[in-house]
Amino acid sequence: MNEAQPLVLGMLAGEASGDNLGAGLMESLKREAPDRDIRFVGVGGDRMLREGLESLTPMEALSVNGFREPILRLPDLLRIFLALRKEMLARKVDAFIGVDFNVFNFLLERSLKKRGIRTVHYVSPSVYAWRSGRTSRIARSADLLLCLYPFEPAFYTNEAIEAVFVGHPLADAIQAEDSEPAARSNARIPLGVPEDHIVLAVLPGSRRSEVDLLIDDFLEAARLFASKCEQPVTVVIPCPRTDLHALIVEACDRYPELSVKVINQPGRPALTAADVALVKAGTSTLEATLLHCPMVVSYRLGNVSAFFARRLVRTPHVALPNILAGEMLVPELLQEAATPAALAEALGQELGARSERRQRFEQLHESLRGDADANAAKAVLHLLDA
Repeated sequence: MNEAQPLVLGMLAGEASGDNLGAGLMESLKREAPDRDIRFVGVGGDRMLREGLESLTPMEALSVNGFREPILRLPDLLRIFLALRKEMLARKVDAFIGVDFNVFNFLLERSLKKRGIRTVHYVSPSVYAWRSGRTSRIARSADLLLCLYPFEPAFYTNEAIEAVFVGHPLADAIQAEDSEPAARSNARIPLGVPEDHIVLAVLPGSRRSEVDLLIDDFLEAARLFASKCEQPVTVVIPCPRTDLHALIVEACDRYPELSVKVINQPGRPALTAADVALVKAGTSTLEATLLHCPMVVSYRLGNVSAFFARRLVRTPHVALPNILAGEMLVPELLQEAATPAALAEALGQELGARSERRQRFEQLHESLRGDADANAAKAVLHLLDA
C-alpha cells in the first residue's frame, strides 16, 4: 500500500452504542498509525463526527426497532442503502467498517465485498441465540469480524472469515474503584440523594418504542418495591435524550407517591449510585455488571415482534451477564412474566445481593478487559496491510 495516499475508510453506525464503538475505533486507528492520513466517511453520531467522520446522512435517519418498523420504513432505508453504496464505490474506500446495526450493515458489506472492497464488521451478532446457519451469511459479508466477547470467535472456526476477540471497550472504561462503596456514595452527592436512602436505578431503554412499552410497568414495580422497603427509596432514571425526557416525566407524574429523579445523563451515574437496578435487556445490563450493581432484567416487545422472537431465539438467557456466566446469575422477566408485582418481588430479592454478586461480576469484568479499541484498530490495520 502506498502510504503517501490517504487511507479512506467507510464507516456506518446506526445507533448510539455503535457511535461509541466507532469513535473509539477511529481514535485508536489514528493513534496506532500516526504517520498515515486516515479519513473517515459514512454515517455516525456525535462522537464519530467529533473524531472526524464526514457524514453522508444523519444517523437518526436509520433509527428502527423491532420487526415491524423496518418493513414500514423499507423504501426510505433502500434509498439510503443505494446512496451509501454508490458513494462508497465512488470514493474507492480502502475498507468499509460496519459497526453493529447488523441487518443493514451486512447487506451493505456484502454488496461492497462483491465489488472488491474489504469489509469489517464490528460486533458479532448473537449467533449463539438465533437460528443456525447465520455464521455462513456473516462470512459472505465481512472479511474481518471484531468480537466483544471471548466465546464468540469459536462460532466462526469453520467459516471463511477472520473472527478476532478484541475485548469490550466498556470493560476498559470502567475501573475496579468505580464499583466500590465510596464511588456509590460519591455518585449520590450530585444527585442530591441522602446516604440512608435506597437508590433504585430504572433504565427503560433509549428508544421511544421501548420506553412506551416499559415505563409504566417499571414505575409501578418501583412503587410496589418502595412500599415494602423499610428505608426511603429514591428512583433515579437516566434520560440523555431530550426527546424522551418529557415522556418519562409525564409517566412519573402518574406516580406522585414515588420520589423520582429524572437525570439528563447516561446510565452510569445512576447505576453507580444504585443499590439495585431495574434494567431493560441490552448493553445497560453489562454496564450494571461491571459496576457490580444487582439488577433485575426485563424486556417487552410488541405483539408482532414477540411472535417472531419466540420462534427465532434459541438461547436460554437474554441478559448479557447470564450469557457470559452461562447460568441465571441475575433474574430475567420477559413479556407476560414482566408484571409489576413480579418485578418488584425480584427487586426485593436482589437488594441485598451486592456482596454475593461481587466476585462473579469481577470475574466477568476481567474476562472482557484488554484495551479493546487498540486491539480492534490493530486488527483493521493488519487486514489493510495484508
